[in-house]
Amino acid sequence: MLTVTSPHNPRLKEAACLIASAHERRKNRRCVLEGEHLIEMYVARHGSPHTLIVTEAVAAMPFIKTLASQLDEHDLLCIPDALFKSIASLPPAIGMLAVIDQPVAAADSASAAFCVLLEDIQDPGNVGTVLRTAAAAGVSHAVLSKHCAAAWSPKVLRAAQGAHFLLEIIEDVDACEWTRAFRANGGTLIGTLAARGQNVFTTPLPRPLALALGNEGVGLSEALAQLVDIAVTIPMPGRMESLNVASAAAVVLFECVRRSGVGISKTKN
Repeated sequence: MLTVTSPHNPRLKEAACLIASAHERRKNRRCVLEGEHLIEMYVARHGSPHTLIVTEAVAAMPFIKTLASQLDEHDLLCIPDALFKSIASLPPAIGMLAVIDQPVAAADSASAAFCVLLEDIQDPGNVGTVLRTAAAAGVSHAVLSKHCAAAWSPKVLRAAQGAHFLLEIIEDVDACEWTRAFRANGGTLIGTLAARGQNVFTTPLPRPLALALGNEGVGLSEALAQLVDIAVTIPMPGRMESLNVASAAAVVLFECVRRSGVGISKTKN
């Protein structure tokens, strides 16, 4: 473990740039995980990070000691709280950062059985929450259009709470082109509408299935809406016009789970 006190250390400068710049993340296909939970989930699925940066207060934690045994000395940096605060987006009490290579999707999403397609969802909190819900519902692939919030940004990573390492994530996709390929492979595109769709609780939801979720303000684009096989609406007896996109995703995804019966224990009489 190297003790570093200078902000000019190349590893620290890389981490700071990746946290601050979407351009750097896209160019280098790297990002930064902040906090034990995200780092632990990454390590469990993908192995050791490229660089681990910790404060003096957490350097003696069992988790850090275990990781240290798997890393080269130059890949593990110990820094003071003030330096951590200057580069991280979270407080020094979090105590650890990991620079990682962004995982590449391992399988063809167009032939998957259960997907979400996010079209131009721009709020990072919404994107992260949809990813978290999708992972909980057993979705295998999350497909993001070109104008979605960046999946590997710090805000999306925090909101998703490790879902990135339970899903295959594909970004910068042409939503209509991807939909045509998915349908050609026998998939059904389910589109969510605020009104005038079929009742999601009574409409067939056949698999393979992709759930299309549109932009917070305008919903699905007209071009993608034309490709939807089944348009569904969540009935709302109250006086609100619509749900937040992440809330709507949770309702529809777990209706899919309820229909499939997967993971639902049945009580014997």
